[in-house]
Amino acid sequence: MAKKQLVDAYFRFLNLAQAVQALPSVPKLDAAEERLLEALTAAWHAGRTLTVTETMALSVAGAPATVHRKLSRLKEHGLVTLDESGADQRTKAVVPTKKALAYFEKLAACLEEANKKK
Repeated sequence: MAKKQLVDAYFRFLNLAQAVQALPSVPKLDAAEERLLEALTAAWHAGRTLTVTETMALSVAGAPATVHRKLSRLKEHGLVTLDESGADQRTKAVVPTKKALAYFEKLAACLEEANKKK
C-alpha cells in the first residue's frame, strides 16, 4: 500500500512539474538542456562550481560540442552565467542565476505539494 502512495505522489509531482514547465515565465528547454541545468545546479548546490571546461566534460548532455551548445542556450535563457572573477581570468565558472534557482524552488514546491496529498 505504501508503494502505491509513493507512486501516486510521484505522478502528482510529474503533473505539477509539467504545469510549472508550461508557464510562460519558464524557458522551454529540451531534454539535454534540462539535464545539463540539473547537473550544474546540483553541483553548485553541493558547494562545487564547475568551470566551462569541466561542464563540457559532463556526459549528461552528450558530446563536448553538444554540451557547449546547450550551455550557450542556457546562458541565452538567463539560467546560467559565466563568472570570470576567479584568480585565473582564463577560467570561467558556470553559475546558476536567480532565475534558475527560482525554477528549482517551483519544482521543490511541486514535490512538497505532491507529497501532501496522500
